Amino acid sequence: MQTVLIRKITTLFFSAVLFVVIISSCKKSNSGSSPGPGTIAAQVTAGTNFTLLSSAVTKAGLGTTLAGAGPFTVFAPTDDAFTASGITSSVIASLTADQLKTILLYHTLGSKVMAAQVPAGPDAKVVTASGDSVFVTNNSNGVFINGIKVTQADIAASNGVIHTIGKVLLPPVGNIVDVASADTTFSFLVAAVIRASTGSTNVASILSSGGIFTVFAPTNNAFRAAGFATIDAINAADPNTLTTILTYHVIPGRIFSSDLTDGAQPTTANGGKLTISLSAGATVKGNGNTTASNIIVTNVMASNGVVHVIDQVLLP
Repeated sequence: MQTVLIRKITTLFFSAVLFVVIISSCKKSNSGSSPGPGTIAAQVTAGTNFTLLSSAVTKAGLGTTLAGAGPFTVFAPTDDAFTASGITSSVIASLTADQLKTILLYHTLGSKVMAAQVPAGPDAKVVTASGDSVFVTNNSNGVFINGIKVTQADIAASNGVIHTIGKVLLPPVGNIVDVASADTTFSFLVAAVIRASTGSTNVASILSSGGIFTVFAPTNNAFRAAGFATIDAINAADPNTLTTILTYHVIPGRIFSSDLTDGAQPTTANGGKLTISLSAGATVKGNGNTTASNIIVTNVMASNGVVHVIDQVLLP
């Protein structure tokens, strides 16, 4: 009888211990667990600094895609990045769903790429979800895409990763001549290219060809300040003189703002030298200029290179 009682007490004791161990383990498991990150779509929707991006994603109809299995990498412009690019909520409202879709897919890769996995480059070519190409660099100054810096890297998502960037990436509208022709602030430049092409060098053909170029593009006001008061004045100029001036604004190769270094003297298409300064804002100076030109807009993409907008005509 006593033996049976001892066995019952022992059984009850071990059962109680086992119950406590199980409960304790469950509590530890529950207290140590946390919900994983949401999808890219969920994080964009919930992010307080992604309101414009969220609006664009919704209008483009990409919410379901970015909530899918992926994996994806999204270079995500913050609200400040949209503002810095001149894209407001009213601009988003004015664009069609297809236009927004093209822009947003230009920010998206069809694989998960952490910041450390971005190729060193410089300007390594990567194909986006839209089938276009972007160019990435990973160096001691950070990670850059089309010359735009990643401001926060490796934001985890359940279906990929998000990197925030400082400006909106805009896909090219065509080659360099197409880019200039699409912007009315370059009408003098376009006229100069057309006039120069009537001489011994077809500048328009070169800038539309398969070569890769960087162009420092003077605005209409820059041409006026250089003595070309009207387009008629440009059309009256000697084509070969215009060719010498225009090819002085062209550098072979794709050079983003992130590739510019202080004091650099890149060689132009006509064999001349320019001087880059980054000490007090980004400037570029020609040998014949008394003052440097400000680089007022950077990294405008073209299918055959990149355009930087300047406020003075560069003189050889």
